Amino acid sequence: MLWPHADWRGGETQAVGREALGLIETRGFVAAVEAADAMCKAARVRLTRYEVTRDALVTIVVRGAVADVDAAVAAGSGAAARLGELMSRHVIPAPERDLEPSIAGERPGPGDQAVP
Repeated sequence: MLWPHADWRGGETQAVGREALGLIETRGFVAAVEAADAMCKAARVRLTRYEVTRDALVTIVVRGAVADVDAAVAAGSGAAARLGELMSRHVIPAPERDLEPSIAGERPGPGDQAVP
């Protein structure tokens, strides 16, 4: 579904895809795998990325319709909390398009710079 969105940089109205972004952060890889499994089974979402950082923190990223992502994050956070340590959870209903390359799982193209 597309919604009109005023671009603050140029003042023009453009269509913005309303695909939500869901994130769960756990401590430990096993809890993250359990969360990802529960998320993908609970709703029609795509697992687009996971990232392991310091202190065994693992972030799982899913995309889909807002209601599906919300249900998936609820199921995944419950599963992670039962098995390990849930650090945080969040749903962004319509992320800013500039976040897509660095946060949502898309990789930068040739010549693009990733945000550190």
